[in-house]
Amino acid sequence: MRSPSVIVATLALAACGAPQKDEQKTAQKMSYPPTRKDTTIADDHFGTPVSDPYRWLENDTSAETGAWVKAQNAVTNDYLAKIPFRAAIAKRYEELYNFPKVSAPTKVGDLFFSYKNSGLQNQSVIYVRQGLNGEDKVFIDPNQVDAAGTTDISLMGASNDDRYMAVSTQKAGSDWQDITLWDLKAMKQLPDVLKWAKFSGVAWYKDGFFYSRYPTPKKGTELSAASEWQKVYYHKVGDPQEKDVLVWEDKTNPRLYVGAGVTEGEEFATLYVSTGTDGFEMYYHDLRKGGIPTPATRWTALQKGFDHKTSILDLDPASGKLLVQTDVDAPRYRLVAVDPAHPDPSAWKDIIPQKADLLQGVGTGGGNLFATYLKDATTRIYRYKLDGTGEQEIQLPGLGSAGGFGAKRKDTYAFYSFTSFTDPGSTYKYDYATGKSELYHRPDLKFDPEQYVTEQVFYPSKDGTKVPMFIVHRKGLEKNGKNPTLLYAYGGFNVSLTPSFSTSRMLLLEQGGVFAMPNLRGGGEYGEEWHKAGMKEKKQNVFDDFIAAAEYLKAQKWTDTDHLAINGGSNGGLLVGAVMTQRPDLCKVAFPEVGVMDMLRFQKFTAGFGWVPEYGSADNSKEEFEYLRKYSPLHNIKPASYPATLVMTADHDDRVVPAHSFKFISTLQPAQQGDAPVLIRVETNAGHGAGKPTSKIIEEQADKWSFFFANMGVTPQYGLKPEMKQ
Repeated sequence: MRSPSVIVATLALAACGAPQKDEQKTAQKMSYPPTRKDTTIADDHFGTPVSDPYRWLENDTSAETGAWVKAQNAVTNDYLAKIPFRAAIAKRYEELYNFPKVSAPTKVGDLFFSYKNSGLQNQSVIYVRQGLNGEDKVFIDPNQVDAAGTTDISLMGASNDDRYMAVSTQKAGSDWQDITLWDLKAMKQLPDVLKWAKFSGVAWYKDGFFYSRYPTPKKGTELSAASEWQKVYYHKVGDPQEKDVLVWEDKTNPRLYVGAGVTEGEEFATLYVSTGTDGFEMYYHDLRKGGIPTPATRWTALQKGFDHKTSILDLDPASGKLLVQTDVDAPRYRLVAVDPAHPDPSAWKDIIPQKADLLQGVGTGGGNLFATYLKDATTRIYRYKLDGTGEQEIQLPGLGSAGGFGAKRKDTYAFYSFTSFTDPGSTYKYDYATGKSELYHRPDLKFDPEQYVTEQVFYPSKDGTKVPMFIVHRKGLEKNGKNPTLLYAYGGFNVSLTPSFSTSRMLLLEQGGVFAMPNLRGGGEYGEEWHKAGMKEKKQNVFDDFIAAAEYLKAQKWTDTDHLAINGGSNGGLLVGAVMTQRPDLCKVAFPEVGVMDMLRFQKFTAGFGWVPEYGSADNSKEEFEYLRKYSPLHNIKPASYPATLVMTADHDDRVVPAHSFKFISTLQPAQQGDAPVLIRVETNAGHGAGKPTSKIIEEQADKWSFFFANMGVTPQYGLKPEMKQ
């Protein structure tokens, strides 16, 4: 799931190899490791008993669970090792992945920071240079910090005087952050270490910053226990964490997400309070009058209640008005000016009114506003003066996804990135005075993106709703009804899926395959109305949209059941789990990754309580229990012929705990009536996905695509040039 701290806020000219008659298919049911079933465990939900025979797998640190994981991985690894082309896929993926990757620079005074990966480094190295044209020097190399490559290190933000930089360190894929500080003048790390932060940013004010943290968890519960009692603190540079000033807490409700921000000129502190990943409350405090706030400080409410999203972006120094993005009376969002002395919504003045397209976000820089819109899930950027006048569309390189443009008030230029399904991310420098863009960096690829094309179609869902879908394939691909196809989606939490690059997809596309990505309801592509049409009791709309996408691809002869795979992660893993239990006949292969599979107990682990606004909760009411149980993947497994399934999770996932996947596969294996394998792949020393080292990514993708092709009876022809394939 997405972190709640993000407020302002994934051929062809030649055919595939001929299907193999028997070599790739399992002749008889597989033998799976025995899993202890405890039939005495059951919960009573409003008079309805629900058994939970594999609850013991929720204890992810027990020896019994560890032995179970080891046994399951052994079976999965044995199966994958027998796929004859797995090594060829791994080799080809390594070749494709092995190109230099460079981020857009981050300007801090005269210093410029960027992330660079020479190609196959486990983690990107953070470099710094003096001046835009200076020589790069290593600032932090995570690969030197952790030789295993499982430690992710990232910049959190520099102080307003450009003197200090806050750095986040996350280990083995966990959401827990250690926050450390660097003195940029001396170029050395300071002694400050802040522990037990999670979903936190830093908001600098004077000689310190605001951040969010949790109480120290009990030993052994760090990865699974519910994260409760998040508070906001102020840390002064040089002080031990014990001296940090408590800024905000709620002593009555432990299940709130909280975070603070500061306007660029340090005029106002801002505070958001949320029950989950949907709406949030927004408050502000005048730092010029009151200094560092405390729990006794009376914050001014800008938005109360959790039904809307209202975010303070910055202060317009000229007018003294707060720049605020809101969905109040605007489900596709608008930008308004708010007088801090009169914050009532009746006094808000439109700067950028709601339009037909979704206002995804607004940034500031050089005295300008940069508004990012989504038009049918592709980016449009418009520039305005701070009062909303002088609209200018910025011409992007093509249809895709763009981000950046923002900088400080006095800066004269900024950087932005552009990516698409076939462009891994080019960086441009944008001059505020001339309005012109110039290419700053374009990666040197191991394939020709001009050989591939992206189409966008609109298909009808079950209830007639038109749903957009991107379809990516090699130019000239024949619609023969047998093209290996991966259907990927998410459909939730107001998340918008826009064009993005994935090296692993090239393993499919260059073999004559098709990648399809529909923008399901529940996402944010068309604003809050689209989002709410896939929430709570309307969640079935999301599954119907996905099923309709699969049927469309078949009807249009892109593929057929025997050559279709479905894929999604996190909330998308729930999507795949629900669809494969509702329609086991829909596809040949299923990849539910780090999915939310137990919809009756998800709220009891780590950040799960924050998803209740999106899903509802079986503890809340009989109505919510009934609609959750109706689609909960774990509770809808019945004896059937299921597609070949590779459940994917990780032992350090403290976002969607691995018990979801453990219980799901334990129930699925004895229910499988067909010959297709249903397996689980548990990655060790990894989490929900972020910060995963390159070595693990290559292994994981080689396993995934080997499973994909093998269960479709297709032998990929890696090592041959496209024109050589027959």
